[in-house]
Amino acid sequence: MNKLDQSSCFHCHEPIAPDLELTTTINKLAQPMCCLGCQAVSQAIVDADLVSYYQFRTEPGQKGSSLIPEQLQQYSAYDLVEVQQDFVYNQGDTKTISLTIDGISCAACAWLIEHKINSLKGIESIMVNSTTQRALISWYEADISLSEILNQINKVGYQAAPYQVDEQEKIAKANSRKFLLRLGLAGFATMQVMMFALALYSEYFTDLEQEYRDYFRWVSMIFAAPVVFYSAQPFYFSAIRSLLSGRLNMDFSVSLAIVGAYIASMIATINGNGEVYFESVSMFTFFLLLGRYFEQAAKRQASISSSNLHKRIPITANKIVSKSGLDEQPQTQQIAAKQLKINDVIWVKPGEMIAADGMIINGDSCINESMLTGEHLPVDKGIDQPVYAGTVNISQPIEIKITAVGQDQLVAEIIRLQEIASNTKPKVSLLAERAASYFSSFIIAIATLTYLVWYFLSPEDAFWVTLSVLVATCPCALALATPTAITCATDIFTKMGLITRQAGVFEKLPLINHVVFDKTGTLTYGNQQIEQVSLYDTLSQLDACRLAASLEQSSHHPIAKAFVHFECQRNVSEISHHVGQGISGVYRTQLIKLGSKQFVTEVSIANHGTNIDDIAISEIELKNGFSAEVEQQTKQRIYLSIDNKLQAQFTLTDSLREDSAETIKQLHANNISTSIASGDNSGHVDFIGSTLSVGTVKSGLTPQQKLAYIQQLQTTQHVAMFGDGINDAPVLAGANLSVAMGSGTALAQNSADLILLGDNLLRFNQAIKIAKKTQRIINQNLAWALGYNVLIIPLAVTGHVLPYIAAIGMSLSSLIVVSNSLRLSRIKI
Repeated sequence: MNKLDQSSCFHCHEPIAPDLELTTTINKLAQPMCCLGCQAVSQAIVDADLVSYYQFRTEPGQKGSSLIPEQLQQYSAYDLVEVQQDFVYNQGDTKTISLTIDGISCAACAWLIEHKINSLKGIESIMVNSTTQRALISWYEADISLSEILNQINKVGYQAAPYQVDEQEKIAKANSRKFLLRLGLAGFATMQVMMFALALYSEYFTDLEQEYRDYFRWVSMIFAAPVVFYSAQPFYFSAIRSLLSGRLNMDFSVSLAIVGAYIASMIATINGNGEVYFESVSMFTFFLLLGRYFEQAAKRQASISSSNLHKRIPITANKIVSKSGLDEQPQTQQIAAKQLKINDVIWVKPGEMIAADGMIINGDSCINESMLTGEHLPVDKGIDQPVYAGTVNISQPIEIKITAVGQDQLVAEIIRLQEIASNTKPKVSLLAERAASYFSSFIIAIATLTYLVWYFLSPEDAFWVTLSVLVATCPCALALATPTAITCATDIFTKMGLITRQAGVFEKLPLINHVVFDKTGTLTYGNQQIEQVSLYDTLSQLDACRLAASLEQSSHHPIAKAFVHFECQRNVSEISHHVGQGISGVYRTQLIKLGSKQFVTEVSIANHGTNIDDIAISEIELKNGFSAEVEQQTKQRIYLSIDNKLQAQFTLTDSLREDSAETIKQLHANNISTSIASGDNSGHVDFIGSTLSVGTVKSGLTPQQKLAYIQQLQTTQHVAMFGDGINDAPVLAGANLSVAMGSGTALAQNSADLILLGDNLLRFNQAIKIAKKTQRIINQNLAWALGYNVLIIPLAVTGHVLPYIAAIGMSLSSLIVVSNSLRLSRIKI
C-alpha cells in the first residue's frame, strides 16, 4: 500500500487529526479521510460509480452530509418517503413514477433509455415518449431505488427528474430560450458568412486577388465556428449517445456532415487551396435548428393536455377545524392542498374547485365533472356520493371527507393512463423505428459509396454531394410519423372522457365490425331501484331488503346499488359470488341465496311443489303511487331464499341510457353489427333488444357462455365487448377490444382496454372515427416519409441537391409529418 499523506483529507482537504486512521479506497488506492462523514460520503461516491468526480473536480468537497456531489445528493433525496409522496404512485409491491427527461431528441433516444433501464434488476416496465420527453417507469422497491434509476439514466447521458408541472414549465422555458439562442446565433452567422461567400463566388465573374480570397475564407471560418461548436451541439450529443449504445441514430449523419464539412473547409483555408463550405455548414445548421424548433413547439402543443389536468387541481383548500351545528357554516383554515390527509374534512363553496378526492358528508350540490368526462352538464351529488379533485362545485356549499390524496387521486390515475396510451407503440410504429435505425446505417454506406464514385468522376464535387446525401436523407420524418399522431389522438380521447388502459387501442378500433353489449350498466344506466317486493313467506319486507343488502354489501355488480340505502344490520358470513347467477351466504347457520330464478329456485320450487308464478303473493309497493301490474317483459326480477325456501321477489327498474338508441343506430349505419349478451334471463333483455333494434339478443348466459359466443363471432369478425369491467373480466379479456362504462372509484380496478367516463355511449362511435382518422394520418405520414427518402436519395446521389437545399428539404419533411399529425387536435368533440 502506498504511504498515505496524513496532512490533509483527500475529500475535503482539511487537516487530519493526529492518530486518526480513516481511509476510503478510491481507484485502488487507500485515501485518507478526516472524519466519519467524509469517509461515508466518499464511499457513497465510490459505490455509485461516480469516482470521476474526484478526477474532474475543481474545488475540494465539503465536510459532513454536504460532501456528496450536488447531483448525487439530489438523487438520494428522491428515496425519502416524504419526498416521493407527491409524485410516486404505490401499487402493491411496485412503484410508478412519471419522469421528465432532458435531452431526448428522437425515437432512438427513447429506445436507448428503455433498453438501458429495462436491463436493470427490479424494473417492471418503462415506456419513453419522445414526443412529450417523458418516461413512465414501474419498479420493485425491494430490488432497486429511485435514486439508482435516476443515476442510470444520467449515465446514459440524459438528465431525469420527477415530472412536476411547474418545474417542467420552467425547464421548458429555459430550454426554449437556450434553443432560440442557438438558432439566433446560427441565423446571424449564416447571414455574415453568406456575404463573404457571395464575394468568393464573384471570382467566377471577376478576378479576385489571392489575399482577399484568403481573407474572406478566414473570416468565414471564424463566423462559422460558433455555429459548429455551439449551435450544433444538440446534434453532437445525440449522436455520441447513440454511438455509446452501439447504434446509429438520425443525428449521426447530420453531425458527420457538419463536422466533416467544417474540418475540410478549415484545412482548405489553412492550406490556401481547395473548396470551402462554411456557408453550407452555417446554412443547413440554421435550417435544421429551425425545423427542430418548430417540431418541438408542435410536440409541446400535442402533449399539453396532461399539464392542463394537473393545473385544474387547486393549490389551497379550506380545512374544517370546528363546527357548531349541521346547518351552520363551519370554521375553516386555509391550507395547501398537498397538506391534506385522508379523513380530513374540507368546506367547498359554490364556484370553487374541489382540492382532493372525497365523499360528501354534508350537503348536496351540482358538480361540473367536464374535466373528467368531457360532459359539461353538471351532475347532482348528495351525501355518501364521491367527488373528485379538480371538479367544480356549482350550486350549494358541501362538506367533503378526503378519501384519496396525491398519486392515489383519480386525476393522477387518468394522467398515468394517458401517458401509457401516449407511450404505447403500435406495431407500425415499432416497424418504423426499426427501419429508421437500419436506415441510418444504410445512409452512411450510401454516402461512403457516393463519395468514392464522385471522387473518381469529379473530385471537386465529391465532398458537397456527399454532404447533401448525409443531410437530405436523415430519417427524422420516419421516426416522427407515429408518436406525434398517437399523442394527439390520446389528448382528444382524454378530453372526451375516454381512457385507454391497454396497448393497441388505436389499432383495434378501426377493425371493429361487431359490438356485443352487456345489458345492465351499459345500454341501461345501471342505477337499479326496487320498484316492488313480493313476499312468499313470513319474512317482512324490511327484513328481506336488509338481508339482501347484507349479501350485496361486498358486490360491485350494478344490482347491488338497489340495496345500498338499507342498513346492513345482518351479520352474514361466508359470502360467495356465483358469477352470472347470484350471491350466497350464511346467516345464523341458515343458507341465504339472492339471484336469478334458476340459481335461487332449484330447491325452493321443489319445496313448494309449484311454480313461483302460481304462488299467492303479498305485494308491497315501495314506490308511492305504484298501482299498475308489472309487465314481465319490461322488468328484471331477482329472488331471495333462506335454507332453500323462497322468501321474496324483488322487481327492479333500470332506465335506458338516453343515447343508447342513437348509438346502436350509428353503429348499424357504419356497418357494425350489434348483440346483447346478458346474464339476466328475464323478458327484460328481449324488451331492451327490440326497443333498440339490436341485431341479436342472448339472455341468461353464464360468463363461460358469453365467452363462447364471443369466440364464435371472432371466427369471422372483430368483436368489441361492452361490460362493467370488473364482473365480466374473463369475457372482456376474450374480446378483440374490451370497453367499460367506468366510474371513478373503479377506474384503477378496471381491466378493460377502453373506459368511458360519464354516461355518453356515443363517445364510442366518435372513438372509432378518431381512431380511423389517426390510422389514416399515420399511414399518410409513413407514405410521405418513405416517399420523400425514395425521391431524395437518387437526386442527392446524382448531385442535383445542394447541401443547404438538402437541409431545407429534411426540415420541411419533418414539419409536414408533425403538422399533419396536429390536424387531429383540430377535431371538434
